[in-house]
Amino acid sequence: MKHMKTGKEGKLIVFSAPSGSGKTSIVRRLMDFPELNLAFSVSATSRPKRDYEEHGKHYYFISPEAFKQKIEENAFVEWEEVYPDHYYGTLKSEIERLRKEGKNIIFDIDVEGGKNIKKMFPQETISIFVQVPSFEDLEKRLRERNTEAEEKIRLRLEKARKEMNEAPYFDYILLNENLDLAVEKAYQIISEFIGK
Repeated sequence: MKHMKTGKEGKLIVFSAPSGSGKTSIVRRLMDFPELNLAFSVSATSRPKRDYEEHGKHYYFISPEAFKQKIEENAFVEWEEVYPDHYYGTLKSEIERLRKEGKNIIFDIDVEGGKNIKKMFPQETISIFVQVPSFEDLEKRLRERNTEAEEKIRLRLEKARKEMNEAPYFDYILLNENLDLAVEKAYQIISEFIGK
């Protein structure tokens, strides 16, 4: 796979899934393939920063007030209030910047956000829904993370049930039972799409 020529705007690759499905692990692994010419779309969020996270690398961390201001300014391609005062969104400026560089932009984004990006850029976007073998498996993964309180886990599971019904609206459903195989399959899907 050759690098894309400069001057050609990059394509958009959306990975969506319920929390705990492994989409972030898949996206991280795909970033290791230079021939895919990927750039990670950093989302903005108003949720508190976790210890290991860096501003501008994992997310752009902004206050709920600043986030609401950007909504007013129409600065997002998509945004959602996932939990009270926990907003997530994709900045238009981020997409424009990376596409101008000729990069293929990879998104690790929630299900509604993924559908919105596909709606806004239908020809330039491929959407991939990461599926786990079962709901029980998802619950186990969320609990093993050990990053959140029981109430937060329950909220995530409730949301996950709804999100799993959205899978048919995506271009591909990628089963993540084995991470290596899921990455391999994702690589094939992306290679084919950016080679068009």
